[in-house]
Amino acid sequence: MNINIGIEENDRKAIAHGLATLLADTYTLYLKTHNYHWNVTGPMFQTLHLLFETQYTELSAAVDLIAERIRALGEFAPGSYKEFAKLTSIKEAEGIPSAVDMIKDLVQGQEALAKTARAIVPVADKASDEPTLDLLTQRMQVHEKNAWMLRSLLG
Repeated sequence: MNINIGIEENDRKAIAHGLATLLADTYTLYLKTHNYHWNVTGPMFQTLHLLFETQYTELSAAVDLIAERIRALGEFAPGSYKEFAKLTSIKEAEGIPSAVDMIKDLVQGQEALAKTARAIVPVADKASDEPTLDLLTQRMQVHEKNAWMLRSLLG
C-alpha cells in the first residue's frame, strides 16, 4: 500500500536514512557500553558498573523506538552487524581499556549520537515530521545528559 502520512516519499526516505545511521550508532554504543559494563575494573567499579548498566538499558530501549519510526516511515530498518558497521560513526574499542579510558570513549560515543540526531533535524523539520523531531529531541537530551554525567566522573 502507498503511505499517505503527509510526508513526501523522498523526504520519508531521507529521514529514514538519517534514522538508520542513528540506529546504527545507537546499537554500536549499546554494545560498547554493555561490554564496558561487563569488563570494567578498578576503584570505581561499582559506580561505573551501575552507570554503564543504566546507559546500555536506555540505549536498548532507544534502538526499538528508532527502528519503529523507520518502519512507520515506510522503510526497512537495518538490523545486522554488517549493516550497522557500514552506517555507524562510532569506532569499536580494541581490547579492554582502563576505566578512565572507557569513560572517555563513552563520552565521545554519547556526543556522536547527539550529533547524529542533530544532523537529521533539518530534514525532518523541512518535512514537518513532528514525530521524528520529537524522537530526535528526546535522543539529543539523553545523549547530552549522559555525556555530561560521564565527563563529570573525570573531574
